[in-house]
Amino acid sequence: MAAPILVVGHKNPDNDSISSAVGYAYLKNALAKRAAGEGGTPENTYVPVRLGPLPPESAWVLEANNQPEPDLIGHVHARVIDVMTENPISINRKATILDAGQLLRQYNVRALVVTNDDGTYYGLITTRMIAERYISATDVLKEDGSNQMAVAGDLIASLGQKVEDITETDVLILDRAGLLQEAVEDLMSTDLREAVVLDDEGIAVGIVTRSDVANGPRRKVVLVDHNETRQAAKGIEEAEVVEIIDHHRIADVTTANPIRFLNLPVGSTATIVTGEYLANEVEMPPEIARVLLSALLTDTVILKSPTTTDIDRQRAAYLGKVGGVDPVEFGMQVFRMRGGDGAVPVEKIVESDAKEFMLDEATVLIAQHETVDLASIMEREEEIREHMRQLQQKHHYEFVLLMVTDILAEGSQFLCEGNRRVVNRVFGIACKGVGGTWMPGILSRKKQVAAKILGS
Repeated sequence: MAAPILVVGHKNPDNDSISSAVGYAYLKNALAKRAAGEGGTPENTYVPVRLGPLPPESAWVLEANNQPEPDLIGHVHARVIDVMTENPISINRKATILDAGQLLRQYNVRALVVTNDDGTYYGLITTRMIAERYISATDVLKEDGSNQMAVAGDLIASLGQKVEDITETDVLILDRAGLLQEAVEDLMSTDLREAVVLDDEGIAVGIVTRSDVANGPRRKVVLVDHNETRQAAKGIEEAEVVEIIDHHRIADVTTANPIRFLNLPVGSTATIVTGEYLANEVEMPPEIARVLLSALLTDTVILKSPTTTDIDRQRAAYLGKVGGVDPVEFGMQVFRMRGGDGAVPVEKIVESDAKEFMLDEATVLIAQHETVDLASIMEREEEIREHMRQLQQKHHYEFVLLMVTDILAEGSQFLCEGNRRVVNRVFGIACKGVGGTWMPGILSRKKQVAAKILGS
């Protein structure tokens, strides 16, 4: 079966990025099963993954609804596991060369893994090694051919020779999670055309040949909640993006072929994913409905954000009905799961929902932390600002802007480090180094802050 297609959100994932990946992967798998028909094997499988730690509310909503956490990945570069032949054919080292030849012929392969009695890896035997053993028998053939029978006898005797006698044990061993590009370099520098992948117990779980890596395989990914390379997984330029589902501005992710790119001006990616369930008439489990609803409500700040549309409100009502919850009450419960801000690590306050943007030739970082207790955050202003300054200097940002959004008061406190003149000019404020500036009605980073700064 083909490698699974990864459904992945952006770096520093928020709840919409996590939950939309979960909900969309479920939908795509349901559609793949439908296309395969009863008893058929789906052409593809879809797996939700993430590029960073789970937000507390995501961890809670997934656990409460019996949904596994998406696996954490560090990149989408091609790996050894993406090209290796799994469960390679093996033969015991005490078997005969005749046995090896029969297996090579039966399975139409060029190499066999040679094992010890306990099944652990010993080495490799290939068609080339067997051929060289046969050819070596002719080395003693006299010019007049007078000893042909002796040579023939040696060839026949070789069929009963032990596999271990001609096994190659100096074989390249690869890590299944290793980068394919590095493996190719190692494989091309060895005398053998094959390499072996072992598990922690020393069992051969895969074999990689030069032919396997010749085509330059690419991992397939579906992007949700982003379409910008700065926010995408490392190695995205090497991957094959097969689909994008997003509600942000169209940025710079490029593809070699036309793909399905669904981008709508709504409050959350979960809103779009919900619409795809409805459009394809796929029954949504209550658990998935609650997961998607949590994302819709966090991204729209319980439908208070100016990014909220009538479609968001309609979909929230639908998800609440399917999930058996009141959207507003459920939304407040989700926000409470973020916990108190007094003990939250300062780097989490600043970086857990931070996005880079290009402003002319400079890079800026705009972060947002939503809270129901603004006072507890502002008590930590000094250490928060120090961390912002460190980020600004380390990454050479033009400025770092943190929006501390008070959900109940429906506004945001602006804290800015770096070139504050840009922020002050755009918003007509005098944001200084202490105290910050209260911005009533400012709830959306995308629509009310980033768009205004980038368009200035």
